[in-house]
Amino acid sequence: MTIKKKLTLLEGLKNRVSHPRLTEPMPTVEELAHCYDAAFRAPDHAWLRPWRFIECRGNEREQLGAILASGLEKEIPGLSEQQMEKVKNGPLRAPLVIICYAHISDHPKVPVLEQQIAAGCAAHSLIMALYAQGYGAVWRTGDVAYSQSVKEAMKLDVNEQIIGFLYVGTPLAEDKEVPKLEKDDFVTSLAVQLAKK
Repeated sequence: MTIKKKLTLLEGLKNRVSHPRLTEPMPTVEELAHCYDAAFRAPDHAWLRPWRFIECRGNEREQLGAILASGLEKEIPGLSEQQMEKVKNGPLRAPLVIICYAHISDHPKVPVLEQQIAAGCAAHSLIMALYAQGYGAVWRTGDVAYSQSVKEAMKLDVNEQIIGFLYVGTPLAEDKEVPKLEKDDFVTSLAVQLAKK
């Protein structure tokens, strides 16, 4: 029984892909609760729990699109009407958009970067849990994720930072074929690393 669970988890981790084209149904409240349980198990130095999530569904996606477009317009003048429409309609590409952000605490042993990484790990675990339940997701950032105007419009505090926008729903296409990466291209031993000239 334990071995089967490990294999299922491993296969999910090895095969997950992003799904940019998503539709209904989206996860139920109960399914999302299970996914958040997984997200909350992310590595977390000093138990600061830096991850936060905002869910946008229904008309809230249009409201989010307006916030993103307005924020971008303030910071990048001269955007075309077509570019603004694309940003404005972006959240409508999925039935559910989950904004993940890091709530940074002042801690003597846990730097900002560790807290941002922890929030990113929570977002990744959330996506993996969604994938395990048959849903698709794509993680998006771009200028809107780093926009001070967007952050202010979202009522985020000065110590909070958007990590990503997770678009969630039922995939409109099968998992795409992704080239297998070779371990040796990315992994080395300490002995080999230290032997570099």
